[in-house]
Order: sequence, then C-alpha cells, then structure tokens
Amino acid sequence: MSKRMRALAELVEKNKVYTVDEAVALAKKTSNTKFDASIEAHVRLGVDPKKSEQQIRATVALPHGTGKTKKLAAFVGPNDEKAAKEAGADLVLTEEDIKKIKDTGKFDFEIAVATPEMMPKLASAAKVLGPKGLMPSPKTETVGADLKKMISELKKGKFTFKNDDTGNIHQSIGKASFAEAQLKENFIAFMEALKKAKPSSAKGTYIQAVYLSSTMGPGIKVEIIN
Repeated sequence: MSKRMRALAELVEKNKVYTVDEAVALAKKTSNTKFDASIEAHVRLGVDPKKSEQQIRATVALPHGTGKTKKLAAFVGPNDEKAAKEAGADLVLTEEDIKKIKDTGKFDFEIAVATPEMMPKLASAAKVLGPKGLMPSPKTETVGADLKKMISELKKGKFTFKNDDTGNIHQSIGKASFAEAQLKENFIAFMEALKKAKPSSAKGTYIQAVYLSSTMGPGIKVEIIN
C-alpha cells in the first residue's frame, strides 16, 4: 500500500458503519487524486448470479447525473434519422452500419438505442454488442419510438446497472466535485432503484453490505436504509 493510500485509509475507522451523510463527506475527503474522481457505490447482494432469474439488470436516472456523458448511438430507419440527430444522438446508425459492426466487430459508442423496426436487423450484430452490454432492449428502456425521450434521459445521466459474476454491483453515483447533498440524493435514488430490482426468487438478505469510495480511495461502509 502506498504512503498516500495508507494516509487515506487511516481516515476511515475499520469496523465503523457510517451514516449516508458521514460516508459521502468522507468519500469526498479521501479523494485526493489530480483528476475529478468518481464516487462509487459498491453493493454486495444476496443473489445467486448463476441463476438467470436472479440477475439484476435495471435502469435509474440520478437526479444530478453521474458527471460523465457517454457517446450515444441511435439505430434508426431513414425516416427517423433527423429526429435522432435533433434529440442529441452522437451517432445515427443505419442498416449499413449494423453490417459493418457485424463484419468487423468494431464500434465507437458506449450506449445504444434503437427504434422497434431496427431490432430484427440489429439481431445480426448481437454477438458483437451483446457481450458488451450494448444491445438495446425494452428491459433497459433503450428500445422505443419516442427517440427524444429516450435519448434526452440517457444524456441527462440515466443508465443501466447490473450485477457482476460474484453478485456484486459497482456503480458511479457522481464526481468528487459534486456537493455532498447532490451525492447523497444520487446515492439514495440508486439504492431505491436497486431495491425495486430485487428478484422475487432471491431468498434471505438481499442487500448485504454497502460501501462508498472514491476512485483509488478506501472503502467506507454505509448503513443500509430499509
């Protein structure tokens, strides 16, 4: 452990469970990187990630966004190209682009939406986009006819979160430069969405532990609000 990390870790009491207000303040205090670090929530869940019905995949729009905008692609037919551009899509992609993605395995976006008519065509690129979590889906509200609503919400910071292979979730809830009140509101909104996403087949304690940390900062255990 570096001298910097040791000094930061000493600011966090090992076995203490902090209130949300304390944890947010401490996460900001223990962020002393030269860049504007992300503040992240790490949640240990009581789910079995091997069971498909216990996979967590849901969306949330944080009140203050995450502080990071993602490059957004809209897969649309010729009649919707203008609407997608006006709604703020960074890339407007057509059937020809889908073929290129399928053939080359290359793409240059971090989030994608599609109109319903494009979904059968997009199926050919599913092997490329699916493993990266970039396949538009009605479940994540990234397929629809209302491009303006879909794109503007995503641009404001709406995102999809999902569990990893160990049943944990790691999610940025803002930047260290955010005010404490903004980070707290974002954290609460994220936790509410996570609670709503609880699979009906999950037994026992669903949310087992919650930690906040800044990028490269120590973990701070947060009390679980029911």
